[in-house]
Amino acid sequence: MDYKESLKYIEETHKFGIRLGLDNMAKLLELLGNPQDKLNVIHVAGTNGKGSTCSFITSMLKECGYKVGLYTSPYLETFTERIRINGENIPEEDVARIVTLIREKIEQMVSEGYSYPTEFEIVTTMAFYYYCEQNVDFVALEVGLGGRYDATNIIKKSDISVITSISLDHVGILGDTVAKIAYEKGGIIKENGIAVVYDQSDEAKNVIKDICKEKNAIYIEAKFDDVNIKKSDINSQIYDCTIMGQRYEDLEVQLIGEHQINNSILALSAIEILKELKHLNINEDDIRKGLINTRWPGRIEKLMDNPTFIIDGAHNEDGARSLAKAIEKNFKGKKGTLLIGMLEDKDIDGVLEILMPYFDKVITTTPDNDRAINCEVLKNKISKYIDNVVSIENIEDAVNYTLKNAKEEDVIISAGSLYMIGSVRTILNNLLVLN
Repeated sequence: MDYKESLKYIEETHKFGIRLGLDNMAKLLELLGNPQDKLNVIHVAGTNGKGSTCSFITSMLKECGYKVGLYTSPYLETFTERIRINGENIPEEDVARIVTLIREKIEQMVSEGYSYPTEFEIVTTMAFYYYCEQNVDFVALEVGLGGRYDATNIIKKSDISVITSISLDHVGILGDTVAKIAYEKGGIIKENGIAVVYDQSDEAKNVIKDICKEKNAIYIEAKFDDVNIKKSDINSQIYDCTIMGQRYEDLEVQLIGEHQINNSILALSAIEILKELKHLNINEDDIRKGLINTRWPGRIEKLMDNPTFIIDGAHNEDGARSLAKAIEKNFKGKKGTLLIGMLEDKDIDGVLEILMPYFDKVITTTPDNDRAINCEVLKNKISKYIDNVVSIENIEDAVNYTLKNAKEEDVIISAGSLYMIGSVRTILNNLLVLN
């Protein structure tokens, strides 16, 4: 298969849906020589902040001279973003080569009576194989959904299990309380392992603590009590903090929102533990460079000035609250324009209730996903909050309409679904290049 054929093959497995369980992964990886067992993994689960935390970890380790794989999902603009080494996407020819090999093994396992692997299982297998082949020093591995039965949890061991902020999401699959969801996320913690946990609700923390006790794992909490934020605007943030007894001053990150400072502290806590655990050569200069050089597109990311145009992947209540905080801080008193598209299985009403007070105009559109809510249906929901709502089915038309009707001093925010904002990002960057 060439690259396009391999992508088509992967996409066609989407019909097998989501399957929580590890039997298929175990068989497929066994046929490939169990590459996952040869990797040093920092495994990251949680509801929000997984990708950012993985990116901070990867960037710091890269600055220290290590070769680091980063596995995330979904992608924003191109499939190869999901599998990276030191910031470089997997080459298209490697996707084609590895998927061709995986397809052969899948045919073998299906002939032995196993079920056909899902799309996520195939992509995760490809990542494991590629990282092993490329002999990376570490992999920052983002969980796809949940944790306990997620395809990434086929790994027998991890250097550290990292648990980010936990809130309600995917309630139909993971459970309808924070405690139930925390139980699924905490499923990545290994026997006699180490868990580094985001300081969050007691409901979530108590479940994680119980799992650690049961598995004889060390529980370490990343604390945010003594964080001193010296600067926070739409371009960067500077702060002081203490991590594992070490005081850091004037750390700077370019990711926006107070939650990103917390995510960076969680990542740095993991790095400090890894440093002791593996006797790594990590100095403060490398940490500083790693933090300031971390990029994570699509998360309160400013793409344009005059009008200000920001994209953000807020798609659940926790994400919406983080976005609302950033709007409150950076654009206080300004009413903005919201370009929004969402997936039907998200807490749409919860997100709207948080975001609507900050906008006096909304354009709804339909993400390119079979789970998307139609823009007209979304418009009707939003009409309960404000009168000025326009629905435009096609995302490119929606972006063009939004820009055409904006004044230079306006603030435009596009949010609601990563699937949509990836398209918005591509469209907007292409427009900027043309102009």
